[in-house]
Amino acid sequence: MTKAKHAAIFLDRDGTLMEDVDYCGEPANVHVFPGAPEALRRLKEAGYKLVVITNQSGIGRGYFSEEQYRAVESEVDRQLGQDLIDATYHCPHLPADKCKCRKPSPEMLVRAADEHHLDLSRSFFIGDKQSDIDCGRNAGTRTILLRTGYGRTAKSGTANFVAEDLTEAVDRVLAESK
Repeated sequence: MTKAKHAAIFLDRDGTLMEDVDYCGEPANVHVFPGAPEALRRLKEAGYKLVVITNQSGIGRGYFSEEQYRAVESEVDRQLGQDLIDATYHCPHLPADKCKCRKPSPEMLVRAADEHHLDLSRSFFIGDKQSDIDCGRNAGTRTILLRTGYGRTAKSGTANFVAEDLTEAVDRVLAESK
């Protein structure tokens, strides 16, 4: 018997869930956006799996270690609420490394979909950069560009939707799900 696949919300971290701090390697610099925990809770209650997909080239640049990255990740989870995020995937490579996991490649989403039995066609990618939008589109998800972080000045480009913040994006996802 085939197990039913879940819809997911893939989320960028910096500039989407928390204030963008260049190469954040310190938990003290984590400031989750107001309303983010409540917005994510609404998605969980609607049955979505929540997966963070983040490029973290600060590791590859030597600005912070994998352990420091994990400490920041723990602080993000603490501020959001421990049981909200189902999984986190990160790419530690530099853009010049031409790895296959760095956004806009869909590699991290495809891996998450395989490991967590997710249906990409019923999922969304929410982020503040064009690379987030391209990543989601490359994986076959619908996409929402946030006007937070880098999204304040980004063109809407190829995003399916544009939202001022995570709360508005969640309203859109839930409206589309009906």
